[in-house]
Order: sequence, then structure tokens, then C-alpha cells
Amino acid sequence: MNLDITQDNLYLILPSKVSRMAEMLAEDSGKSIVQAVKDIYRSEVYKRLEQESTKQWHLGPVALYQEFLAR
Repeated sequence: MNLDITQDNLYLILPSKVSRMAEMLAEDSGKSIVQAVKDIYRSEVYKRLEQESTKQWHLGPVALYQEFLAR
């Protein structure tokens, strides 16, 4: 079994990180969960997250959310 994260399989781990980030954003900002998801997918943080070469996928949702807020 190959357990390496590659650009070809990275998409499998992103939804759980995005969903948790969206929950935090919706709770903190009062936005709907749908709007929070849209905001995250449009962000620079997500653009880096979806590139395996950045290794941002190593970060947990809390760290990613803090980075999202800092931008």
C-alpha cells in the first residue's frame, strides 16, 4: 500500500481541513457555512494548500485558519 501524499491524491485530505476551517470561520464571523467555504476556497491559503509542493497539507485546520485570518 502506497501511503505517500502526491499531487494526484492530495485532494483526498483537503475536504476535512476545509470543512473544519469553514466551521471556525462561520462561528467567528457569523457567515453562513456555505459562504465560509467559498471564502476559504478563494483564499491564498487554499491556493497554497492545494499544491503538494508547499507541504501546507502538513498543517492542521487550526494553523491553516490562523494563517487565513492573518492574510
